[in-house]
Amino acid sequence: MDTLDLHGYSVGEAKKIIEQTIARMPKGNQELKVIHGYRNGDAIKGLVRDRFQIRSKRLVRRKLTMNQGETILVLE
Repeated sequence: MDTLDLHGYSVGEAKKIIEQTIARMPKGNQELKVIHGYRNGDAIKGLVRDRFQIRSKRLVRRKLTMNQGETILVLE
């Protein structure tokens, strides 16, 4: 599983980075762990968890973990 840490990025930068990362990932990679934070990262957390914000045909669903500061994006 690949990991993407978005600490320090703006919402616009984070969206672009997520979409580019998904587009570049090989087809065999099924999951992308996105670390967005949860205390000061609510805007990026909302971006990652909102199904209408990230545009990618490969994105199937999101998995929430026990860690509120990360979300796993499940890809096809």
